[in-house]
Amino acid sequence: MFSKKLPPLQSFLVQVSRRASHLARQQYDVIVVGGGHAGTEAAAAAARVGAETLLVTQKIHTIGALSCNPSLGGVGKGQLVKEVDALDGLCGRAGDWAGIHFSILNRRKGPAVWGPRAQLDRQLYREFIQSELLSTPRLTVLEGSVEELLVTEPDPEEPGHHRVTGICLANGSQPISASSVVLTTGTFLSGSLFMGQTSSPGGRIGDAPSSAGLSQTLRERLGLRIGRLRTGTPPRIVKDSVDLSLAELFPSDSTPTPFSFLNTHTRCKPEDQLPCHLTHTTPGVERVVMESLHLNCHIQEDAKGPRYCPSIESRVLRFPGRQHQVWLEPEGLTSDLLYPQGLSMTMPPDVQLRLIREIPAMHRAEIHTPGYGVQYDFVCPTQLSPALQVKNTQGLFLAGQINGTTGYEEAAAQGLWAGVNAARWALSLPAVMLSRTESYIGVLIDDLVSRGVTEPYRMFTSRAEFRTSLRPDNADLRLTLKGFEEVGCVSSLRHQEAVRVRDSLQDALEALQTLTVSTPTWRKKLPNIHISEAKNTIVTGMNMLQYNDVSFEMLASAYPECLSPYMEFSQRLKIEAVYRPHCDLQKKEIERIQKEEKMSLPQDIDYFSLPVSLSQEVREILDRVRPSTLGAATRLQGITPAAIVHLLNYVRHTEQKRRRKQSHQKEERGEELCETNASLPQ
Repeated sequence: MFSKKLPPLQSFLVQVSRRASHLARQQYDVIVVGGGHAGTEAAAAAARVGAETLLVTQKIHTIGALSCNPSLGGVGKGQLVKEVDALDGLCGRAGDWAGIHFSILNRRKGPAVWGPRAQLDRQLYREFIQSELLSTPRLTVLEGSVEELLVTEPDPEEPGHHRVTGICLANGSQPISASSVVLTTGTFLSGSLFMGQTSSPGGRIGDAPSSAGLSQTLRERLGLRIGRLRTGTPPRIVKDSVDLSLAELFPSDSTPTPFSFLNTHTRCKPEDQLPCHLTHTTPGVERVVMESLHLNCHIQEDAKGPRYCPSIESRVLRFPGRQHQVWLEPEGLTSDLLYPQGLSMTMPPDVQLRLIREIPAMHRAEIHTPGYGVQYDFVCPTQLSPALQVKNTQGLFLAGQINGTTGYEEAAAQGLWAGVNAARWALSLPAVMLSRTESYIGVLIDDLVSRGVTEPYRMFTSRAEFRTSLRPDNADLRLTLKGFEEVGCVSSLRHQEAVRVRDSLQDALEALQTLTVSTPTWRKKLPNIHISEAKNTIVTGMNMLQYNDVSFEMLASAYPECLSPYMEFSQRLKIEAVYRPHCDLQKKEIERIQKEEKMSLPQDIDYFSLPVSLSQEVREILDRVRPSTLGAATRLQGITPAAIVHLLNYVRHTEQKRRRKQSHQKEERGEELCETNASLPQ
C-alpha cells in the first residue's frame, strides 16, 4: 500500500501539456467539463468503463483542488466516500494519502451512522488526484474554457428533443466532438464573487467564471429551468497568530480508519497527525455582524445558501444570542494556515478582521486570505433521469453543484455515476441505476431527480430509510461486485479482493451460527459477561456476538479452532451481528408504510412540538404545507422516507390511544347506563 511515488506537480503539468497539444481534430466518446471533485471522478469513471475520455478544465494545476474546507467525509458524507471507493473511485484513496487527522464522528451512536472523516493536506490531495488522472488509460486532459455545447437534432429512436455532439472552446479552436458530455461546472456557471459591497465574475477567487455562452445554451437552446444558489468560505488565518492554548484540543483517533477498502492503514502515521481545536463565538462577534450588515450585499441577496453550513452572518440573524462553534483546522502538514470552520463570511476584509479578533483564541489573529461569497447558476435536477442524463437532451449528463448539491462528497458521488452512464451511452450500453435501497448514492440521486432542491442539498444519514443496512463498513459488499459485473467501472484487482472478503465473511457468519453452546458453558467461557441465570438454552455464537460487551475477539479466544481464521474481520462481524435483526425489521417498516400510505394526518397537529425524531427542516415543511395524508407527505419536497417512518409511528400510536380512550369512555357510559337502569322503579 502507498508504494507508488507521485510525480512532481511540474512533471504533471508538462505531461498534460504534451497530451493536450493534438486535440483540434480528435473525436472522443466522452467529454467532461470541469476538474473539481465531480469532474475528476466522472472522467476517471468514464475511462474505466472503456470510453475514450477528454477532461477539459480552465486551469490544469487546480485539478483536484479543495476549494473550501480541507476535509473529507463526515456524517452521511463519509458513507458516500466509502461507496465511491467501493466503485473504484478516487477520493477515498486520495483521502488516505493526504489525510493528516482521521476521526470517526458520531461514534457514541451505532456503527450505521458513524461518519468517517479526515482533515487533508491540500497539496497532497491535489497531487494524488492529478497523478491518478495522468496514469488512467484512455483519459486525456485539456486546459481550456468551454464556450458552448454542440447541439443537433435528436436520434428519433431515443427519447429527447435535442442531442449533444460535442463542445466549442472559448479560444475559437475547432470544435471537439463526442457522443456524450458531462457538465461539472461547480460554482463557475455564471458565478459571481462577493466581498462586502463589491462583486466580480468568478467561481473561485483567482479564477474566471465559465463562459456565459454555456449558461445561455442550457437556458435558451435546451430550455432548461435554471436557478440561483449561493455559498461562501471563511478567511484563512495565519496559524502563528492564533493562541491555541485558549481553544480546546481535539486529537485524531489513536487508530486511524482508512476510507478505502484497499488500504489497511493511512499514509500519515498516528503519531504524526495534527490536532484540531474548538473555540466559540462571543457576543462581540454578533455585534460586529449586526453593525456591518449594511456593508454586506451577499447576505441581502435572494439566492438560497446552504442550510447546514451557513455563514456566520446567517447564523447570527437566524439564532440571535447564541454561541456558535468554531473549529480551527490545519490545512496541511507544513502549512502555516488554519481554516476556521464555522466562520464563513462575506463582509469587507477589515470587518472580517474585527470579527475574528472578538474570539479569545484569535484576539491577535491575522488574515492571510479573506472570506468571500459565491453565487452561481444550477439546473433544477428534476429535469434529470436517475442516470443523471438531462431528460430532453440525449448525451448530456450533469453532476455536482450544477445539480443543486453542496459538498465534495456529494459532487464526487454524482460525478462517478454520471461518468459511468455517459460512457455507457457513448458505447451504446444501457444506462445503470442505483436504488436508494442499496446505496447512499442511490438516495442522493433519487432525492435530486424526484424531489428537486430549494437550497443546496447535503447528505445526512437521516435521508436514508435503510441506513442500518447502508453502513460504511459494508459498502464494498453492496457495490463492488455490482460495479464489476454490471457496471464495468471496477478493476479486477478490487473485484478479487471484494470476493475474498465476501466469501470470508460468509464463512465466518456460518461458523458463528453453527457454534451452538449451552448458556452454562457460555458463562464459563465468558465469566465477565452477564448472562441471565434464568436462561438455560442453546445459544449460537451469532446470538452471543449481539451482546453489547461481547466482541468477536472474545469468542475467538474461547473457540480459536473455528473462529481465529476470521480475526481480520472482527469489527465487521460484530457490526453484522448487531444489525442483522434491525435490517429485517427495517424492511418490514417500509412495507408497512406502503400499505398504510393513505392514513390521514390531523390538520391541527403541532409539528414543531411533535415528540418524534424530525429535523427542523422537515418540521417547517410539514407545518407550511400541512398534508392531509401520509401519502401526500411522502411526495413533499424535502420530506425524507425516514421522517415518514417516524411520522407514521406517531400517528399510529396516537390513533391507538384515541381508540383505547373511546373504548374506555364507551365502557364507562355503558356502566353508567346500567346503574341508571338499576335505580329506576321496577
